[in-house]
Amino acid sequence: MICCPLLWLCMAAEPTPPPPLKAMAVKGAVDRLDAAWAMAGKIWEFAEPGYLEKESSKLLANALEKEGFRVKRGVAGIPTAVVAEVGSGKPVIAILGEYDALPELSQEAEPFRKPRQSGNGYGQACGHHLFGVASATAAMALNDLIRAGQLKGTVRFYGCPAEEGGAAKAFMVREGLFNDVDAALHWHPGSRNAAGDASCLARIAVKFRFHGKAAHAAGSPEKGRSALDALLLTIHAVELMREHTPDGTRLHHTITAGGGAANVVPEFSEGFFYVRHPKAEVVSQLWPRLRKCAEAGALATETRLEVVSLGGTLEILPNDTLGRITSENLKAQNDLAYDAAEEAFAVRLRETFGEKAPPTESIREVANQSGKVTNGSTDVGDVSWVVPTTGFYAATWVPGTPGHSWQAVACGGTTIAKKGMGLASRVLACTAVDLMTNSKLIEAAKGEQAHRKDGKPYQPLMEKGQMPPLDYRLAGRRTLGE
Repeated sequence: MICCPLLWLCMAAEPTPPPPLKAMAVKGAVDRLDAAWAMAGKIWEFAEPGYLEKESSKLLANALEKEGFRVKRGVAGIPTAVVAEVGSGKPVIAILGEYDALPELSQEAEPFRKPRQSGNGYGQACGHHLFGVASATAAMALNDLIRAGQLKGTVRFYGCPAEEGGAAKAFMVREGLFNDVDAALHWHPGSRNAAGDASCLARIAVKFRFHGKAAHAAGSPEKGRSALDALLLTIHAVELMREHTPDGTRLHHTITAGGGAANVVPEFSEGFFYVRHPKAEVVSQLWPRLRKCAEAGALATETRLEVVSLGGTLEILPNDTLGRITSENLKAQNDLAYDAAEEAFAVRLRETFGEKAPPTESIREVANQSGKVTNGSTDVGDVSWVVPTTGFYAATWVPGTPGHSWQAVACGGTTIAKKGMGLASRVLACTAVDLMTNSKLIEAAKGEQAHRKDGKPYQPLMEKGQMPPLDYRLAGRRTLGE
């Protein structure tokens, strides 16, 4: 840890950029808000799975190309990954964007449970339709300044697929796409505004597939070997393992395939597992134990285990230098307020939480999350180990709304989300202006990153030679080609 939290800011002391520059960046973002909201609405409707965000990726890439960005598609061997840049020379500022949706969370923009009748069953339950668009909009606003000769350097938008378990950014880092970047900015939709140098949980994701023998469950059960039994034993072993893991450990699982008829011994099953902890080295120690649970399930049932590694993500390496700048801009730009219709929506939605939710006035506040460890995971962590990185939350959901819920999807289709997305784009643009007009800030951020790493090299949580799991959202047998 840093012995003096203000050390790096002291090193960076220099006059702030003239207000007109930030005002111009803000105007560029505001002028594009309606167009941005239209794009976000389309991505909300597409609700595409990780690594399969074909239409969402194309929409953003086309919009950036139309604004004069040099666009590369399909980078890092990922068809839906995009890098778009404008300007030239140093500094190089990365702005990260996402657009993948989550399964089984389809929802209309209503304050009660109402799945959409059309679509694939997915929903933007983490607000990534807002994330990608706001980030792209900020990049476009900065391009106005670059074209006007008011800003020097390179602005680069990274369209990052499959954040929800697919770890695309880790593969993009491995391909060297961030090697020349000086600072990376990101944000995330949420139920409140927050900034600061928070970290998160590192995690490894894996699918365990079991191959058994089908047989008539009543007529000849002795001839079968149940793949589902193997998976159930694995899950039971993982549950027992919980008691014997370090504090802060999180273990999650779900069954993605397990048989189709009760009178047939299942010959195939698949489970999706996560292991998380605030420190990547602990996750690395827990992973072999998780695998042993699956090996035991296969051994006990005489089935064959197939391990499908989906990669992992590191904890975020905080950067207080950048976090303070972002926090100042978030406070300065925060003008969120609900109109009567939005307030009515919020009141009805809060009734579904089953508990008292924070008052909507809280959207005027900016929480300080410095020094905290959030209980989520993100592949932004990998970026933060190679580039000084900072992020923040903008209130795009009704206060109290849990992420990964139908309520989050519902909020994401309303003007509540539009306002929060607009705030995020302005904060990103203003923070980039700060960095691009004050070289000492970037020097200080790099110095802090080196201090926090303390000589520890970047070590990703993925197997050597592992390829992006482009089919990880496809169900069971489809990934086997059967």
